[in-house]
Amino acid sequence: MLFRRFLLDRVSTIWMLASLATILLLPLIIGVGLYLKAAPLFEHQSLTELLTSSAWKPSEGKFGFWPFIAGSFYVTILSFVLAAPICLFSAIYLTQFASKNLIKVMHPVIDILAGLPSVIYGVWGVLIVVPFISKLAPFFNTSSSGYSIFSGGIVLAVMCVPYILNMLIEVFNTVPIGMKEASLSLGATFWESVKHVVIRKSYAGIISAFGLGIAKAFGETIAVMMVVGNRIQLTHNPFDAAYPLPALIANNYGEMLSIPMYDSALMFAALVLLVIILAINLLFRYFIYRAQRQ
Repeated sequence: MLFRRFLLDRVSTIWMLASLATILLLPLIIGVGLYLKAAPLFEHQSLTELLTSSAWKPSEGKFGFWPFIAGSFYVTILSFVLAAPICLFSAIYLTQFASKNLIKVMHPVIDILAGLPSVIYGVWGVLIVVPFISKLAPFFNTSSSGYSIFSGGIVLAVMCVPYILNMLIEVFNTVPIGMKEASLSLGATFWESVKHVVIRKSYAGIISAFGLGIAKAFGETIAVMMVVGNRIQLTHNPFDAAYPLPALIANNYGEMLSIPMYDSALMFAALVLLVIILAINLLFRYFIYRAQRQ
């Protein structure tokens, strides 16, 4: 009996450690695989040239990824600017001010929005957002077909709202009710208690939710690809089209591989995407560490 318990304990420990090691090694394995596939590209162009050049002429062996990287950042930052305030204020209202009946209604709605396939958001963007942006552009003394960075940012923001909002609601619900009651007993108003106790106590969780939201937004593909225009160019105008990295990979993999080095170029794009998302997560982990220390 004792041996059986010892054996079960050892087996359980081994498979749990093996699972943990698999999770920890998975990003490294993916990164190494992408690097090996992209390595032939480094024989023709330097890493600096690949990342900073704007020349995209695959038939001539020129692969400049800067327009794609810039487009990805532009769409992601715009979506974050649109989604972050909505998520933060909505989470504060739902956890601190809303009635229980409203919360019971909102939770299924948020879950449904989070579970919708991205292609549905893309179709919604094509039918609603793109025409709206094309009509909005003349008010800013410009013209646009509607397939633009702005459209991609709006669709991506709507996609990220349920994801970030769910995390923020959980973060605010973990703040002990006694801390808020203590501030109220000292004479603080309800809003002052929320602002100085609930939000302040939740800094690390808020940063974590925003960081994961940005990382998720940066890698979104189908919905953004359907509305962003997919035009290779550098622009500061949000009403112009762009071409994010995920859209480059999704649009071209399998179709353009007869061109020399194109396969390696797309694998390099995937590697850049992986590194940027890892860097975003590490950056926000540092912010979380600073927030926890303060």
